[in-house]
Amino acid sequence: MSIIRDPSLAAAGVKKIEWVKEYMPVLRQIEERFKKDKPFAGMRISVSVHLEAKTAYLAQVLAAGGADVAATGSNTLSTKDEICAGLASQGYKVYAWHGATEEEYWSHMKKTLEFKPHIVIDDGGDFMSLLHGECAHYGENLLGGCEETTTGIMRLKAREREGSLKFPMMAVNDADSKHLFDNVHGTGQSVWDSIMYTTNVMLTGRDVVVAGYGFCGKGVAMRAKGLGARVIVTEINPWRAMEAVMDGFRVMKMDDAARIGEFFVTVTGNKDVITARHYEVMRHNAFLANAGHFDVEFNKGDLRGMSTKIEERRPYIEGYHMKDGRILNVLADGKLVNIVAGNGHPADIMDMSFALQAMGALHIAQNGKNMKPALYSIPIEVDREIAVMKSKAMGLGLDVLTPEQEAYWHGTGE
Repeated sequence: MSIIRDPSLAAAGVKKIEWVKEYMPVLRQIEERFKKDKPFAGMRISVSVHLEAKTAYLAQVLAAGGADVAATGSNTLSTKDEICAGLASQGYKVYAWHGATEEEYWSHMKKTLEFKPHIVIDDGGDFMSLLHGECAHYGENLLGGCEETTTGIMRLKAREREGSLKFPMMAVNDADSKHLFDNVHGTGQSVWDSIMYTTNVMLTGRDVVVAGYGFCGKGVAMRAKGLGARVIVTEINPWRAMEAVMDGFRVMKMDDAARIGEFFVTVTGNKDVITARHYEVMRHNAFLANAGHFDVEFNKGDLRGMSTKIEERRPYIEGYHMKDGRILNVLADGKLVNIVAGNGHPADIMDMSFALQAMGALHIAQNGKNMKPALYSIPIEVDREIAVMKSKAMGLGLDVLTPEQEAYWHGTGE
């Protein structure tokens, strides 16, 4: 039996799931393939990804392949209650609701693992933390799983280095069909969609500070520049710093950027990128938003300690009043701004990401018994197949190498 907040929202949830399916042609093709082949027959799959419409469709695709699917959300504020209700009304096991307390969040996570899955779809690594700790007994049937995001892969790599990783895991985020599109273009668009809708403030002509110039940071900086902002990048990596300069952005230390910025977006995957000494010099009415997986990139404890009052100024905007009269605005409680205060990545971008998840799960179903506990790349032929399917769906014309060109490329021809 599902544990959700409001079953009466089911119709609205189903309608939203049906809408995103229209814009996910690759996943629709995979669904048809799975319906025919039933590769997950007799298997249980637990899913922990931001529980909104695109994720719900992924759950449906896995179920079309014969799987018994249980789902929860990987972030308490990104979970959409109508989507939970919609999935539950169709017979799926759903354990989540929007705004769950920390205790409720972990309870929902454990409940989703309770039926001892054969495959897990993880986002950020919380499933893996439980399966390597207090819920290890729920992993007795586990063949392996897939990890969605950069932060989760970092945590898996740490386990792999220390030799403690118990299961084979597919690094979905590292596939070209994921990080070159989802991370750059999905994050870039959805972050500014949510910030502009939430603040109702013009971005053109304003100073934007982007912390981190990985794939996600590149997308955030690029979109801000396209919208007319003056963009500053902060980095610890000299190559990325030089790349940002050559892409047309200013690069400086956060200590200096803190005095200039009007909008701050953190995309580093690390903690305490912005702390008390930065808050002390920020401009009145500066906006602080996070697009990294966990809400640790700017230190909210420091900010609370420095504040005389905290008030909700608009939905998803809390104003922290400083002693000198300045107000610093925190968006989405420091959690993923593009999903908490927005609709997440566009459906046509998540089409590729979730196609990779579905095919990664298929790889585990077919090969997991013979795979050693380690972090694995999505097979290049699968990555390419998804890219070709998406290109065709977009109506792109692709040239094909002649046999002579193939031979020349591989050094076997003249």
